[in-house]
Order: sequence, then C-alpha cells, then structure tokens
Amino acid sequence: MWDELQFSLSLIVSGLSIGLMYSLIALGFVLVYKATDAINFAQGEFVMLAGFVAAVALGDKVPVLAAVAIAVAVMVVFSFALERVVLRPLLGRPIVAVIMATIGLGAILRGLPAITVGGQTRALSLPIGDTPFVFGPIFLPPIQVLGVVVTLAFLGIFSWFFLKSRMGIAMRAVADNQQVAMAMGINVERYFALAWAMAGIVSALGGVIWGSMLGVDTQLALVGLKVFPVVILGGLDSIVGAVVGGLIVGVVESLAAGYLDPYVGGGTKDFAPYVLMIVALMFKPYGLFGTHRIERV
Repeated sequence: MWDELQFSLSLIVSGLSIGLMYSLIALGFVLVYKATDAINFAQGEFVMLAGFVAAVALGDKVPVLAAVAIAVAVMVVFSFALERVVLRPLLGRPIVAVIMATIGLGAILRGLPAITVGGQTRALSLPIGDTPFVFGPIFLPPIQVLGVVVTLAFLGIFSWFFLKSRMGIAMRAVADNQQVAMAMGINVERYFALAWAMAGIVSALGGVIWGSMLGVDTQLALVGLKVFPVVILGGLDSIVGAVVGGLIVGVVESLAAGYLDPYVGGGTKDFAPYVLMIVALMFKPYGLFGTHRIERV
C-alpha cells in the first residue's frame, strides 16, 4: 500500500513539473490570442527555432547564459518582424487568413533547419548535472526542476507586468476591448507587436528547456501540439487557465503513462490529453477559465 502511494505521488509530482513547463509555452498562445484574437499555430515551431538558435550558439562555444540571451534576442526580433511584415497587413481580414498564415509559417520553419544548419538532432546541454533532486520518495531530473523554477519566475514577472506596469495595464485594455483602447489613445498596433514579442520570449525559454530535455530537432515543434489541450482546457484567453490547464494535462499524462502504458504497450500519454480536452469541451466549451462570448444578431 505504501509503495503504491509513493508511486502515485511520484507520478503526480512529475506530472505537475511537466505541466508547468507546458504552461510556459501555453502562455505564448494566450498572449497572442488575448491581444489579437488570433491563434498562433506556429507556436511549436517558435520553440523549435529557439532551441536550434541556442544549440548552435552552444556548439560554437558560446557561454550558456550568452546562448540563452541570443535565443531570446533572436526570437524577439523574429516576432517583431513577423507581426510587422506578415500579420499586420492581415488586420481586419477574416481570422482564417491569420490562421493559415501561421500554419504556413510553421511549415516554412520546420524546413528551415535542414537547409541552413542541418536537421540532425543537436544536444542542448545545460550545466545542471544529471543527479536527480530527491524530495522524500520523489525523484526529479534537474531539467524538470529548472523548468519549474523558470516557469514560476516568469509567471511572477508576468503578473507584475500586467498588474503594475503602465504598458501591462495598456495591454490588458487592448485585450479587453480594442476599439475602446484606440478611443483612449492607446496605440493598439504597438501592443500587438509587444504581445508577439513576449510570445517570442516565452518560446525562447521553452525552446531552451525542452530542447535540453528532449534534444533539438524538427520533432521539438510537436511540443506546440501537446500544448493545444492545455490552452483549450484552461481557456484560450485566460492566463490562469494556461497554468491550471498545464498542471491538469501534465498530471493526466503522467498517470496515463504510469498506470495504462503497462497494459497497452505504451503511448497513452500522447493521446490522453486530447481525450481529456474533448470531454472537457462537451461540458465547458470555453474552457475552465475562458471568457463566455455571446453574440446577438
């Protein structure tokens, strides 16, 4: 009985740590959707691109902190350029135009490594060692602990930015009502660009952490698909929902892998979050914390 409880507790804690790492990437979806009403279907490719930038920099003997800073800088510049050159001209067009633009961008980014730096798997080694952290009966790899610390730190900075800073309050106003924000003199286009830049920062941090854990190749982009159940479950426009959804999905994945995989031969953690998402949508179409929108005609 005690061994069973220890096993379950270990799965839950591991799932919570992975879930927080999902939440970090999910924040990119939420930021862009709240500010622009667009879903970035290339979020996974953003993570992959950041991972490649950091891995290539480390391969050229750049110090770790400098490599992370380069990845963040590249993703911020890339996101600014994307919003300005590709997405801003689509303002006012049907939302499907933006969706198709991000899907096309994702396809381009997946093919980019093969014709530039090579598509082979690259190691993204961080100086954190391999010795697991021991918390009673729980063992966590150092990369998961780092992921939790980075996510919690970013969430703290993120919360301060939106609650206390002038730019954060203006961005909240844009997210609540773009027309009213424009009437108040807020430069809405500037905050659209800022939302994409912040999504780029999130992608850079996620790319470094997930790239260190999984290795960097084009398959890293699939992390973006794993995050879809997180944002749908929590609510596309809810920051709290992104965190709660990530924790739930992480735990469900971990429990499915621990209890169901031995009976079916593996793979249940890959589809269990999508089953959870479909069931949740049957009862909560807007997600757990999403805004209910009622359009009258």
